[in-house]
Amino acid sequence: MSQYRASETKREQFRRYLEKSGVLDTITSVLVALYEEANKPDDALDFIKLHLGATGPEPVDAQALRMELSDLQQKCNLLMEENKELRNKLMQYEPAPDGEAAE
Repeated sequence: MSQYRASETKREQFRRYLEKSGVLDTITSVLVALYEEANKPDDALDFIKLHLGATGPEPVDAQALRMELSDLQQKCNLLMEENKELRNKLMQYEPAPDGEAAE
């Protein structure tokens, strides 16, 4: 009987832990969304993963994407500056037509 109580206490502690951390509320809301879905998806597990946000990129992939984004932003800024300089040089040789202003 003592082992039953120890097992029950562990379960109750774990349940309180899940409740306190918000896991139960999140899982419940996803399951309610699945229940209320008019057109039930073919793969319920994919639906749950999607609504829990588990289908996003892996952390390593996300880091690589962030680095690529940073590099591309720097290249874009350099190209914008170069474009501006070239426009200014061009304006020295060809004035803008009436009514148009250089950017």
